[in-house]
Amino acid sequence: MEIIKQFELSKEYLESLQQAIESQNLDFIQETMEGINVADIAAVLDELSMEESIYVLRALPSQTAADILIELDDNTLFRVLKEFSEPEIASYIELMDSDDGADMLKLLGEREREEVISYFQDKLKSEQILELLRYDEDTAGGIMAKEFIRANKNWNVVQTINEIRRQAENVEKIFSIYVVNNRQQLLGRVSLKRIILANENTKIEDIYEEEVISVPTYMDQEEVAGIMRKYDLESVPVINAKNKLVGRITVDDILDVVQEEADEDIQAMAGISGDIEESDSIFMITKARLPWLLIGVMGGLMGAKIIGFFEGGLNKYLALASFIPLVAATGGNVGIQASSLIVQSLATKSVFDDTPLQRFFKGLMIALINGLVLGAFVFLVVVFLYGFEPIFGVTIGVALFCVVLLASFMGTVTPLVLNRFGINPAIASGPFITTTNDLLGLAVYFGVAMLLLNL
Repeated sequence: MEIIKQFELSKEYLESLQQAIESQNLDFIQETMEGINVADIAAVLDELSMEESIYVLRALPSQTAADILIELDDNTLFRVLKEFSEPEIASYIELMDSDDGADMLKLLGEREREEVISYFQDKLKSEQILELLRYDEDTAGGIMAKEFIRANKNWNVVQTINEIRRQAENVEKIFSIYVVNNRQQLLGRVSLKRIILANENTKIEDIYEEEVISVPTYMDQEEVAGIMRKYDLESVPVINAKNKLVGRITVDDILDVVQEEADEDIQAMAGISGDIEESDSIFMITKARLPWLLIGVMGGLMGAKIIGFFEGGLNKYLALASFIPLVAATGGNVGIQASSLIVQSLATKSVFDDTPLQRFFKGLMIALINGLVLGAFVFLVVVFLYGFEPIFGVTIGVALFCVVLLASFMGTVTPLVLNRFGINPAIASGPFITTTNDLLGLAVYFGVAMLLLNL
């Protein structure tokens, strides 16, 4: 059994590694990185210059280097591939699982991709990767791997075990043995335990389980993740339109999908358009962030216009200006809370979820309770602690109650509407809902003040 070293990057080791690279001390690099998890080595490369990283990769065994490349994020990997020749890239890809190799090829341009493919020595690997490139990258076909174990229903146990030994050379992790007919159509699955315990002349068709959960190649990766999470699956077979077994998706592939979707939702909620990372260029990050910032600024200018419209009332009741931050902040918080809960429920997509109408009324009841409590609390503070006249306390309390209702309504309805039109509902939890609630909250606040204070 291979022992994996517990690794912790230190400044001393990093300096020693850089000295070894400068002096071309291959022994130091190979000895100190032997037995270290490839994910840890990838983290070390992030601390090195591109030239140093390339030197380390070339100093390590090819299989180790290929495994490290898989662990790099797309932006870093893209820059690394620019330093390799097409034959080098091809040699690394042939050491990877087909899905990882296809992902790497997708980072290259059309011409470079074709040149890399032309250097493949493994014909089977080449065919597998070319097939995967046909699928959209966010579908089951785009994230599946071609390496899996299958057994014909007509084989006996001895034939199956021999075939497993042969096929297992290309399969790193064996979760299930999929059973197919002569047309390679998926029939079911059989566990290794059943194969081992069965008589050697027993046919697979007598011991396999017909109940097997599979996904079509065109299914969205989020739906695949939901199925695997719901049924607690370590792997799931992928079939085409003719029910032919064409690949499998493993739990590590789904973890990548979940992380990717979570990152997208977080960026959407923060008001960042597009898929960016901290390592992207200044221009790319600015381009992704600036549009929502401009919307926020425009909202602020419109808010100033609303306040200016009620300038006469503010001159009469200057204390109204003191409570503008309270109204705006409360409305923003309520809106974000409501929209976040709706976005979360939409993400789970449970068959037992409430209907949009049920969600709306549930949100309305919550808003009523919250609004009454907050309005009453503010009324008591304004009158008994700050010493304002009761009518002024009633004004602030009623205005806050109305703002809470409106913000809750917007926070509930907006993500449902966006989801209905196929737009990421997480957008509703960011600057969009905050800016909208600020404007509507100010309008409601001064509208209530005009009615109750006769401005």
